[in-house]
Amino acid sequence: MKKTNNNKQPSLMLLIVIAMTSPLALNLFIPAMPTVVNAFHTDIATMQLTYSCFLLTLAFGQLISGPLADYFGRYPVLISGLIIHFFGCVFAALSTDINSLIVARIVQALGGSACMSMARTMALDIYGREKSASKMSYLVMAIALSQTIAPTLGGYINLYYHWQSIFIISATIAFCVCLIAMKKLTETCQKKTSSLKLSRVLQQYKRVLKSKEYIGYALSSTFIACGFYIFIGSAPYIVTNNLGGNSADFGNWFLVVALAFMFGSFCSGNLAKRIPIDTMIPLGHGISLLAASVLLLFVYIESLEYTTLFIPMALLTFGRGLSQPSAQSGAIACSLSTAGTASGLLGFIQLVIGATVAQLVPYLMAYGMFTLAFFIFIAPILALLSHRLTINIKNNCYETN
Repeated sequence: MKKTNNNKQPSLMLLIVIAMTSPLALNLFIPAMPTVVNAFHTDIATMQLTYSCFLLTLAFGQLISGPLADYFGRYPVLISGLIIHFFGCVFAALSTDINSLIVARIVQALGGSACMSMARTMALDIYGREKSASKMSYLVMAIALSQTIAPTLGGYINLYYHWQSIFIISATIAFCVCLIAMKKLTETCQKKTSSLKLSRVLQQYKRVLKSKEYIGYALSSTFIACGFYIFIGSAPYIVTNNLGGNSADFGNWFLVVALAFMFGSFCSGNLAKRIPIDTMIPLGHGISLLAASVLLLFVYIESLEYTTLFIPMALLTFGRGLSQPSAQSGAIACSLSTAGTASGLLGFIQLVIGATVAQLVPYLMAYGMFTLAFFIFIAPILALLSHRLTINIKNNCYETN
């Protein structure tokens, strides 16, 4: 299965396509969730498991794929992940009850985790520490593009066809990406680890976690994403139940949010060449905090409409697009000797917390819109505090040296 060519490296465009596969599959289904709640005669909390379990499996999958990639190489891990992801899409399309759909989403995510982790790791393999921040921003922008296309496309497919068609499209995309990767992809790992023993893997994670800078950057990136997880987990139901819309309405308005994230990532890619990451991160977080404050105000004065919900969230995700590439690059760069492990652990931290937050969304919704908006407001505050802690740690290290 493995193919090597030291004179030819995977292009950034190929890494972008790979990075888009899993988030596309995740977000295509979101607008259809209220429909499937009725089709399977289940409740919102149970249906939310199709989202939160996807995120949780992505977390554990990246935790596993990092050490596997450091040992076997990036290529075989990625191709295997794409194949597993394809079969997960097929199983989801054939699901006849909520339990089989949840299991299929878990299989989808298990394969998709390799795509996300390997795209980041390969970028660092190819471009190194100095250039990886700007390249990483384009990978984040690719995820933003997936988020732009997927909910709108999924909303219309669900409205005019059937929700199973969503998974047929995901399976087709996974199949095509796998064929392209098998033909074009080359190995980027120059020095593989010599052992895959559990004790050695745990030592690698322990070594990464000893870096307080790594933890600070990772938590900063994670907390800023939590505001988005709360929004995406609740917005389809808010549009349907509170604003009287349908899945297509959600998809149309979500374009504004996703395009803002993509534009923020694009700006980050250009600004990263001139602005240090420790300046970019608080800049993006600050913009997100301003947006969350505006949303909280609109909810407090009971002025919730499409514009007052989606426009503040668009500004929040623009700020996230500015800060997250730098935070991710800063975290992975703290452990260049085991970049695959550091990247996998970063994904694990982000997605475990994200899955937990996503599964709490139905319970937050039960307490009303103000509670939802308040927790979105808390997210950038925690992100700023985490980055501030990282800066203090770095300053203390410099003073000690």
